[in-house]
Amino acid sequence: MQTRLFLGIDTSYYTCSLALVDEAGRLLEDQRRPLAVALGERGVAPQEAVWAHLNALPQLAEPVLRTHGRAVAAVAASVKPRPVEGSYLPPFRVGEGFGRALAAALSVPFYPTTHQEMHIQAGLWSADKPPQGHAFLAVHLSGGTTELVRVTRRPGGFAEELLGGTQDLHAGQFVDRVGVALGLPFPAGPHLERLAASGVPGRVALPSAVRGYTLSFSGPESAAQRLVGKAEPADLALAVLHAVARSLEKWLLHAMEETGLREVLVVGGVAANQILRERLRQRLEHPAVGARLAFAQPQYSTDNAVGTALLAREIAGAAGVTG
Repeated sequence: MQTRLFLGIDTSYYTCSLALVDEAGRLLEDQRRPLAVALGERGVAPQEAVWAHLNALPQLAEPVLRTHGRAVAAVAASVKPRPVEGSYLPPFRVGEGFGRALAAALSVPFYPTTHQEMHIQAGLWSADKPPQGHAFLAVHLSGGTTELVRVTRRPGGFAEELLGGTQDLHAGQFVDRVGVALGLPFPAGPHLERLAASGVPGRVALPSAVRGYTLSFSGPESAAQRLVGKAEPADLALAVLHAVARSLEKWLLHAMEETGLREVLVVGGVAANQILRERLRQRLEHPAVGARLAFAQPQYSTDNAVGTALLAREIAGAAGVTG
């Protein structure tokens, strides 16, 4: 009997991705193409992102389908940013349209999912020590989302309950805006991390703003911008990352006290930052706190379609789909 394969598509704002996994969850294809952003710019317009995905997605898909197309048993695509009413971004419509047409051509099911669910699934799959409980906390940190959710496992995946988020800038926007002001390319996360590696802890301090389940990064960003050209760039870069970490520490301490949950999965592009990871582990995995942190592997923290393909496999399994 031919092995069934599961195809995932994710057309986020800055990465066009396509992935393929088998019945055992083994990764067979992981194709990604970042969208180009001009130096000094802080992003691209929605129509530019849509056009880039329209060009990139067929180029990524054609060689994969030539090799594996006959074995594809289900297709999934991220159709919106988050699994809530009104969540919408134009680039995801490209992946949805391509995925629906492909599934119809192959006579296989199409499963709509979301970008946030992709990140959580990729984290569960790739983390060294993923959460084991029926319910756990998940933090999604990126340029477009900064949210804390309670995740409950269920057949075919999981359910989410939104606990909190940012009231203004996302963590990735904070990092990118300061990084671009320092002359770094966009997206600035990896470049800011390298710069921060030579920074001196405590030489520059930025505020953190947390109230219950709500974060704010506009104040820290304004404070950082005032220091551009005055503070040493490496010290300021490190201060930005420490400000993000302090905000997350306060956020998670509140959530753990309120929910009683101690297992935390951290996903999204900002979560790939090693300085941030080390700081959170140091503070929250202390015996006095007792948190158990899990991080998606760095290559699966950034935008990808691996989590989407894995969700296709999970949903198909729960639905009893046979190839």
